[in-house]
Amino acid sequence: MARNRQRDRAAAAAPVVETVDGGLAELIPDRERPRGWTLLIDGAPQSHVDLDDPAALTFEYQRRLGHIADLAAPPNRPLQVVHLGGGAFTLARYVAATRPRSTQQIVELDGRLVQLVRRELPLDAGARIRVRSTDARAGLAKVQDGWADLVIADVFSGARTPAHLTSTEFLTEVRRVLRPDGFYAANLADGPPLTHLRGQIATAAAVFPELALTADPTVLRGRRFGNAVLLASDRELPVAELTRRVATDPHPGRVEHGRALADFAGGAVPVTDANAKPSPVPPASVFR
Repeated sequence: MARNRQRDRAAAAAPVVETVDGGLAELIPDRERPRGWTLLIDGAPQSHVDLDDPAALTFEYQRRLGHIADLAAPPNRPLQVVHLGGGAFTLARYVAATRPRSTQQIVELDGRLVQLVRRELPLDAGARIRVRSTDARAGLAKVQDGWADLVIADVFSGARTPAHLTSTEFLTEVRRVLRPDGFYAANLADGPPLTHLRGQIATAAAVFPELALTADPTVLRGRRFGNAVLLASDRELPVAELTRRVATDPHPGRVEHGRALADFAGGAVPVTDANAKPSPVPPASVFR
């Protein structure tokens, strides 16, 4: 009976629709979670948040980023995290819930989206989360050397990663901000023939000595457009534990590392500011 009442309350909640800098934002209530919401921008799903349970990650790629946050340091140790791209602040909420006393910075260009999320999906007053409304690369430049345990890049403009966030120069700036044992994690989107994804692996390999990639096997085989999460660091990666976690997700994925990942990149060359391009446009069928 209690669960039915929760569903009734969720069903009664009305969507919130508002124009933001990046397009038309919609907050859609989750019928299964009384305080759950999905953020869409121009019809493309961006984030899912459960205000009652911020440690619950629903989207496949967000779960994989959550695994990386879990493995960035021993359990319960607070993290210092930079989030490039805010969305509904899902990953920042997750870190705040799973690692209390963490200090986080969110860099989100869309100031009107930030205002919408703050108003409709307020952050916990005790969370140590600072939000800056500026370009991701400009915001990163203001972070001091060696400050971050983890930098998460999840930036999309019109469902595409901007070109200036795909280059070796950008990743060199990320490496400057990271502690020597820090992690960089990026949400990437691509489809056949995976040219963008392979180029991003080559670009990260030019800056970081250790890489791993996790995605749905059908995406890695070039059978459909989808998300892949790239992990990079100066230190040895917890590949075995990441593989175990990804394999037991509701939507199991695969982790590539070492020689297999180099072979997957297939001789792609690093991207620089001079030749950088945005990630490809997703096919319309992705959001149906």
